[in-house]
Amino acid sequence: MSFPTPEPDESTKVPRDYKEQFKGRLSSKFTDPCEAASKESMKCMDRNNYNRDLCQAYFKAYQECKKTWIEQRKEDRRKGIY
Repeated sequence: MSFPTPEPDESTKVPRDYKEQFKGRLSSKFTDPCEAASKESMKCMDRNNYNRDLCQAYFKAYQECKKTWIEQRKEDRRKGIY
């Protein structure tokens, strides 16, 4: 039995500004501004007995967030900001 899966909200598709998020904290390979999208996709999997087909919107939101974050970091490096 599966439950209706709500669509992910827009806040999980856009990464938070990583410079602000990690200000004053040590950065490591484990820091992720897309953590909210990741958690939401796992919650969806839990709700739907790990049926991936029902959670594709959440996976897509996470992928978009990650892609945006990586592009932002690349652009900042090109500009010498980070």
